[in-house]
Amino acid sequence: MQHSTRLALAGRDTDTAFNSIAPPIYQTAVFRFDDVGSDKGYDYTRSGNPTRSALEESLAALEGGADAVALSSGMAAIATALHVLDAGAHIICSHDCYGGTERLLTHLASQAKIDVDYVDLRDSAALRAALRPETKALWVETPSNPLLRVVDLGYLADLAQEQGLLLIVDNTFLSPLLQKPLQYGADIVVHSTTKYLNGHSDVIGGALVAATDELAEKIRFLANAYGTGAAPFDCWLVLRGMKTLPLRMRRHEANALAVARFLEDHPAVERVLYPGLASHDDHELACRQQEGFGGILSFTVTGDQAAAEHVLRTVRVFNLAVSVGGVESLIEHPATMSHASMRPEQRLLAGISDNLIRLSVGIEDIEDLIADLRHALASLPQALNEVIEDVSVWEL
Repeated sequence: MQHSTRLALAGRDTDTAFNSIAPPIYQTAVFRFDDVGSDKGYDYTRSGNPTRSALEESLAALEGGADAVALSSGMAAIATALHVLDAGAHIICSHDCYGGTERLLTHLASQAKIDVDYVDLRDSAALRAALRPETKALWVETPSNPLLRVVDLGYLADLAQEQGLLLIVDNTFLSPLLQKPLQYGADIVVHSTTKYLNGHSDVIGGALVAATDELAEKIRFLANAYGTGAAPFDCWLVLRGMKTLPLRMRRHEANALAVARFLEDHPAVERVLYPGLASHDDHELACRQQEGFGGILSFTVTGDQAAAEHVLRTVRVFNLAVSVGGVESLIEHPATMSHASMRPEQRLLAGISDNLIRLSVGIEDIEDLIADLRHALASLPQALNEVIEDVSVWEL
């Protein structure tokens, strides 16, 4: 069955009482027992809920995993995945990972619960040099956030198997439609379902998809023990959003590629980071490993942070906001927004400069999106001159 058909039918068989087409929301905390020691598979929503189960079955099928666990946020998914590891485990993580991931890893490391090294995972020599006897996992973002670097999942999976490591891959930026890390040998796939899976910026959620039943059982135990499971209504919203995922992803990608090509030719733009461009360092790998390039790109403007901030303030169609993956286009400044929590030295190591801007390209008309960026960039030199003149007068 193709993805579009599977998603259109997702949750259809949840209601066995009345056969409703839309899956019902089991908005209940507790379930009545048939008899002492006998229930219908659910007793308490922290432990399990039919609406959550419908979402989990759909996610596992999409990723090709043994099972999935829906969680209350993307960070809840990350935290739950980390607790699969024993205390004192060493983790090697993408050096330009999401700021929230780095913040949590740094916090846990400060408590001596884990140890972590941040490495450019495209550099095999640096990766192997970071390995230790106590290394237990590779934490991967591909494409990375916000620099859209692409890492060879097949190579990492071979290394993980060779060294007895878990390979954990955050697949939020592409969704299961455009990349399937489990096919390359990943053990756990992480999602912020807030993003493309839901697609409408109206729910916070996360998910973990496991390659084996054994790993899935560990994750489900942790979700129940820590109470990180997703709420029924949130699961229902993600399920509803996923029904249009194939349509949305095609539009996101088409718009993002058009925007990337426009920016690449603009004199006020230094560099565009989008794997769909032939100029991208990892373009050939992305073509082999991914089934598409997604709707997120980053670019650096000519100038410093003031230049970037001018663009952020001038756009009108793009919304100045964090997050990605909604139907509306978003623009943000990683150094002060999505990655503000990242230690400055880590941002420098990762290559997140003050003139970097990240776009989550939505499904609006492409002519409006390009016109919005053209207007913001066209006024950039004049705006910078005005700032310089104001500073000069103030100094006098």
